[in-house]
Amino acid sequence: MTVAPSDISAAYAHIREHIRRTPLLETASPIDGAPPLSLKLECLQATGSFKARGAFHNLLTRPAGASGCATASGGNHGAAVAFAAQKLGIRTRVFVPEIASPAKISKIKAYGAEAMIGGAAYAEAQEQCDAYVAESGALLVHPYDAIETITGQGTVALEWEEDLERLGLQKLDTVLIAVGGGGLVAGMAAWFQGRIKVVGVEPEGSRALHAALEADKPVDVTVNSLAADSLGAKRVGELDFDIAKRFVSGVVLVEDTAIAETQRRLWADHSIIAEPGGAAAFAAIASGRLSARASGARRRSDLRR
Repeated sequence: MTVAPSDISAAYAHIREHIRRTPLLETASPIDGAPPLSLKLECLQATGSFKARGAFHNLLTRPAGASGCATASGGNHGAAVAFAAQKLGIRTRVFVPEIASPAKISKIKAYGAEAMIGGAAYAEAQEQCDAYVAESGALLVHPYDAIETITGQGTVALEWEEDLERLGLQKLDTVLIAVGGGGLVAGMAAWFQGRIKVVGVEPEGSRALHAALEADKPVDVTVNSLAADSLGAKRVGELDFDIAKRFVSGVVLVEDTAIAETQRRLWADHSIIAEPGGAAAFAAIASGRLSARASGARRRSDLRR
């Protein structure tokens, strides 16, 4: 199955009344003399991340029965599904790994979902979720490897291009996107369809897409990163990989120290509080890791929280 720009436009028509149209920030590059940047501030999205887009698209287009819906999440996706389900009156159970932050677990519960904590990492939480779905008949809302999720996340790119045109700002030429399981990078790459260079960014210790592109298929990786609660998928999604193979030009790997320093810099320079996963794409520029790959380009960065 593939995702076309027309699918993403249709998804946006479904979800636009339920999400925030997040702002852009045009700013100088953290590297002296480098081209300026455009940030899409999805940290200001409902529940704090782009995940609300895919969550609403799933629940508005797929019926949930008496058992409601279920999902597994390191935190952001779970909060988004809980929020969307609460707004739509759907019962929700979220399976969360032990590495999830207490703040994210509290957010999931505050939105009325039942939080089931167990498993050392995301992969174990997903296994528990899958078993529950098989037993209960609940609707599975996958955080990244589902057409509805990918299509919903692709609306980030749709908004970004529309707003640049509306504001008379320079068009995109290169987009950096932080990658966990691959839903966001796949959705945005499906929107751009090769018109714009798309580069994934992963932590050194959580490189599911990088490993898949090297192996020419999704493979398991060891996850050990500061950003593991949001970028900690053990394996990139099959659907996401199929799209990435066609439309993602490559992956930049960044060290945890660079991510942590970028978090501090975003706060100091822009008063933006970003979690590690949200700082990863910007870290690829600030650390100089991108320079060899995209030297001379007007670089763009997706900032997620």
